[in-house]
This record gives sequence, structure tokens and C-alpha cells, in this order.
Amino acid sequence: MPDIKEINEAREAAREALHLLCEVEKRLRSARNWGIYDILGGGFFSSLIKHSKVDQAESLLRDVQNSLYRLQKELKDIDLSLNTSVGITEFEKFLDIAFDNILSDWFTQSRINESLQEVSRLKSDVQGVIYTLDKLK
Repeated sequence: MPDIKEINEAREAAREALHLLCEVEKRLRSARNWGIYDILGGGFFSSLIKHSKVDQAESLLRDVQNSLYRLQKELKDIDLSLNTSVGITEFEKFLDIAFDNILSDWFTQSRINESLQEVSRLKSDVQGVIYTLDKLK
């Protein structure tokens, strides 16, 4: 039976990861909204704002990765395989800003939506860990 202190530490790490994932999700939703505006003819500035939101989300994902690493260390008995490789490459970002047209905007919007789905999956996985930890407690 796991020690209550270890369970609490793992739960704290999971809650931290969940909080960060919620922040990433918020930034990606904002980027998606700017992306819709961009597709409808927003232009250069809406592309810059959209990518700024994506950059903020990607920056937070580094914190998420660290948090998930800490969580995995705390959950030695639980096998987690969480993938945090979501984002937009620099080349895709360049194409979207330099050749601002409906095709590049649509492609970027698709990547943002895929990232949102991945964040949602990760959130669900972390929530499942929290539920399991609560049951162990």
C-alpha cells in the first residue's frame, strides 16, 4: 500500500499538470478564435496575434512537460505514457505569415484544433490519475 505522503505528492503534481494544461487550452482556444478571424480576412495582424497565442501555449507546454515528468517520478507504480508533442513548427508559422492566404490559414487552424484535442486528451489522462490517487487515499 502506497504511503499517504507519496499519494499526496503525486496528487499535487497531477493537479499542477492539470492547471497548466487548462492554461494551454485557454491560449489555444484564443488562437483558434483569432485563426477564424484570420481565415475570414483578418490579415497580417490577426496572423501575428494568433501566432503569439500559439507561442504562449507552446511555452506553457514546456512547463507541462516538466510537470508531467515530476508526476511520473511520483507515480513509480503507475505506468503513464503521456505525449506533449503538440505545436506548430517555425516553418509552418513562416508560411502562414509570409503567404497569408486561405490555404495556409486553414492549415494552421487545423494544427491548432489538433493541439486542442491533444491537450484535452492529456487533461483527461491527468484527471484519471487524480481519480485513481483519490481512491488509493
